[in-house]
Amino acid sequence: MRPFFLVFSFLFSLVGFAQESIVKNIPFKNVGPTIMSGRVVDIDVNPQNSAEFYVGYATGGVWHTVNNGITFESVFDAAPTQNVGDIAINWDENIIWVGTGETISSRSSYAGIGILKSTDNGKTWEQKGLLDSHHISDIILDESNPDVVVVAALGHLYSPNDERGVFKTTNGGDTWTKTLFVSDQAGIISLVAAPDNSKVMYAASWDRERAAWNFRGAGVNSGIYKSTNAGDTWQLVTADTAFPLGEGTGRIGLAVVDANTVYAVHDNQNFRDAGENKEAKKKDELEPEQFQEMTKAEFLALEEAKLKDYLQTKRFPREYDVQKVKDLVKNDELKPIDFFKYTYDRNATEEEGEVIGAEVFKTTDGGETWNRTHEGYIDDFFFSYGYVFAEMTVNPQNPDEFYMVGVPVVKSTDGGKTFSYIDEPNLHVDHHVVWIDPKMPNHLINGNDGGLNMSYDGGKTWSKLNSMPLGQFYAINVDYEKPYNVYGGLQDNGTWKGPSTYEASKEWEAEGKYPYERVGGGDGMQVQIDRRNSDIIYVGSQFGYYNRINLETGEREFIRPSHTVGEEPYRFNWETPILLSSHNQGILYLGGNKLMRSMNQGKDWTAISPDLTTGGKKGNVPYGTLTTISESPFQFGLLYTGSDDGLIQATQDAGGSWDVISETLPQELWISTVLASKHKKSRVYASLNGYRYDDFKPYVYVSEDFGKTWKDISANLPDSPVNVIIEDPVKENILYLGTDEASYVSFDSGKSWALFKGSMPAVAVHDMVVQTEANDLVVGTHGRSIFISSLNDIQSFDPAKTEALQLFKIEDVDYSTNWGRSWSAWREAYTPEIQIGFYAPVTGTATLNIQSEAGKTLKSWEASVDKGFNYVPYDLSITENGKDQLEKANKDLKMKKADNGLYYLPAGKYTLEVKLDGNSKTTSLEVKEGNRRRDAAQAAANSPEED
Repeated sequence: MRPFFLVFSFLFSLVGFAQESIVKNIPFKNVGPTIMSGRVVDIDVNPQNSAEFYVGYATGGVWHTVNNGITFESVFDAAPTQNVGDIAINWDENIIWVGTGETISSRSSYAGIGILKSTDNGKTWEQKGLLDSHHISDIILDESNPDVVVVAALGHLYSPNDERGVFKTTNGGDTWTKTLFVSDQAGIISLVAAPDNSKVMYAASWDRERAAWNFRGAGVNSGIYKSTNAGDTWQLVTADTAFPLGEGTGRIGLAVVDANTVYAVHDNQNFRDAGENKEAKKKDELEPEQFQEMTKAEFLALEEAKLKDYLQTKRFPREYDVQKVKDLVKNDELKPIDFFKYTYDRNATEEEGEVIGAEVFKTTDGGETWNRTHEGYIDDFFFSYGYVFAEMTVNPQNPDEFYMVGVPVVKSTDGGKTFSYIDEPNLHVDHHVVWIDPKMPNHLINGNDGGLNMSYDGGKTWSKLNSMPLGQFYAINVDYEKPYNVYGGLQDNGTWKGPSTYEASKEWEAEGKYPYERVGGGDGMQVQIDRRNSDIIYVGSQFGYYNRINLETGEREFIRPSHTVGEEPYRFNWETPILLSSHNQGILYLGGNKLMRSMNQGKDWTAISPDLTTGGKKGNVPYGTLTTISESPFQFGLLYTGSDDGLIQATQDAGGSWDVISETLPQELWISTVLASKHKKSRVYASLNGYRYDDFKPYVYVSEDFGKTWKDISANLPDSPVNVIIEDPVKENILYLGTDEASYVSFDSGKSWALFKGSMPAVAVHDMVVQTEANDLVVGTHGRSIFISSLNDIQSFDPAKTEALQLFKIEDVDYSTNWGRSWSAWREAYTPEIQIGFYAPVTGTATLNIQSEAGKTLKSWEASVDKGFNYVPYDLSITENGKDQLEKANKDLKMKKADNGLYYLPAGKYTLEVKLDGNSKTTSLEVKEGNRRRDAAQAAANSPEED
């Protein structure tokens, strides 16, 4: 594990890294989607104007609206991360504070970089300490002094650390004092101040730790603390009270009414009494362990009803009815122990039972006593992952009314005695924050995994405020339609399909159909599209639950492989990998802990490998699973797999034999990509990800001999875990790579890397794919949806001539009579624009000239350029002198000014010249007769002559 301050040093060098990058100006276009957003973590509303507010997204940054959510502007694109835990606004001084790193502690919760501060509405950001806190839950500002701030830091998710607890600054963040430290595994998950006395604060500590194979969401150091001096000192106020303490004490969320009255919602991880379990076992039902030592005679003597119930509840294949299994055991084709193996998960913990889950406590005496507000259990609220929720908000005008977030939102109007369920159309599940308007309490803003919603009737009806591209993609893919479509699996938002030509606008509302469509549910995962028929797609949700779908007919077939009686259950990763063979699109691979192959589109499966992992570990998260699959385009059955526990294995005979090829690589790290080269049969790439060990080093390797030996190609990559590496389809020396913070290109096979900046902020890149016919690089981010950029210029660039000016090809342009025109005096004229792309060997001022075929200059202008790729916009206009030159050369040409007073290039061939630092390059530019010009000419020719 690297010291985290070293890791973060790269984030603040990203600005310098971007400035030095020769590809920083290559443009990327965001193609959405917008209607399905990402996870919201916080909302801060202007107390004087509720139509203005800021929203923090878990991995999508901070956004600002001044029109009640109709539109938003990002104020975080210049920040060195998009990972947000909490936001706080000093509305009087216009200061934005952002605590980075979200706190729900899920498998996709990214670490932050401490506290960021902006005094110019997000144009610039300053890092203000707490670099090693990783995840910040709450920020409290002193209303009387903008330099005084109190911060709650949850700390590392995957390892112990000391920079967690409550911190206070009195000098605007220049220095911090740790005022509350509980332990190196317990940070602060909730921090609130009393509205009637800001010196009274309450803080909830949470003792938790995640590993790749297990999550411990409760511990002895969870509890509630109180300060009466604005956070300078603290005292535990849940000791010797009715509030639960001990190993089962989980996440706690606080809501303060006044200095003495506080609610606390608690995720109680203690088990319910056996007789109270919602799914209590029957005393006489069979248990798997009974079959371990059971004899053949004892099995055959089992009561038919008990055995039938066992087979059904343990989900044995339907063909295994009572009579069949007894016959199989009688004929020694199966043994009694096989009925134990079928249900046995060697990685599961021994704990059994149902946890207490959500419960609400209240104090009215400043924490001296705590009492549970309700009888019985609050079922179907947190379900099995209360660590994601445990937040509540009290109505400022009514202390008995509050909202509590979980999978649904629930509301209490009697101080927590009873609850009502809020579930209306247009409202997503998995909620994280509810803001209540203090002046109009029925006005609510709700943030959830699907984005943002607003209500004006206390939650009876909701509108959706999603207009920003904030999708959290796990994986993406493309088809080969014209124009092509993009596909992707979104965190908690299913799988979506949309056009690569998408441009965000409100026009779809008038059309009645959003360009993207949802094609799968759950947490969307990997997507495969049949190249023979793009209506046949394979989509799924978490832990291997995949379907084959015919989009034309609507036919859907569940295709998850299942083990057979006598085998132990397969293990499937959260993001189970699938792959259609490039040699035969009817052959599908799917990775559990073994590699499965179907020869008939997933109808039937065969395991073509032994367990390709180290076997897993005890825990509550499936582990010892495959994470990536690749097949060589040179040879059917030359396959590679990577696992979450660090193994890369290969077969050259379609699964007949397997070899571990990762012994010389760093061990036990998550294999994020293994990629068989499309340029050389023996070449294979691998990327390893150490994030789940708080190891942020980039691990990237290439082998030229089928994995026998490996070469490190991480070169100058900054510290950030690597999620994906792919090849350029044309140039074998060009590679593309995505990390938890950015995307990169290498022109020299990984000897050096350059940062893509373009229109992309510092956001996690989970997946990349090249659409070879359009020659587009498609980038799937976990927080800012999908970006696309053409590869034409990248492939045209000659990295051996970096000292020379290089001018890239300009695509032909179709002339339009609409150039410079407007259909209404109330609208601006339409202005065409193309991008003139070139590589500049130095920073400076370039001169651009448009010349006629006769070599006459039609327009000349200057542009400031950076060293590297540059894109100068050109509106296709020429000067009046240029217009005169064209008319002199062509006596039949009569050019008129457009409505905006400009002359535009007529159809013809031209030369573009770029001059820089004594160098000059030219390329051709052709303006073709467009449809509008041809249609206008045809109409004139066919019109009757006037008398």
